[in-house]
Amino acid sequence: MISFNNSIFMLLKPVKDTTFSKMVDPIMVDGEQIIESFQSVRDGIVFTNKRIIAIDIQGALGKKKDFTSLPYKRLQTFSVTTADFFDFNSKLELWFNGVGKVCFEFAARTDIAKICKTISSFVL
Repeated sequence: MISFNNSIFMLLKPVKDTTFSKMVDPIMVDGEQIIESFQSVRDGIVFTNKRIIAIDIQGALGKKKDFTSLPYKRLQTFSVTTADFFDFNSKLELWFNGVGKVCFEFAARTDIAKICKTISSFVL
């Protein structure tokens, strides 16, 4: 499992849903669909209609991958810091039962309000 205490997924940028679909398809359940996908240099996160899947690509060749499933039903609370004039990035902090705090930082021009709406639609 990804240690969210020691790492932060930084500067995630929106990518096509097909970027990670081949990686996550084998672990998705019936009826689960990708909503949005984001990628840093190598790692990524995928928002589905059931959970967030964090993907940690490891090793020199990137063949080893760690998938951490963060189901919305375990989400207790979340916080968003929007971008401003001096700090172009936005940050999403989520607290999951049994995991603790998970933090994602999104690059400039990411529609963080859309991400919040997506999460809220599955949590509330």
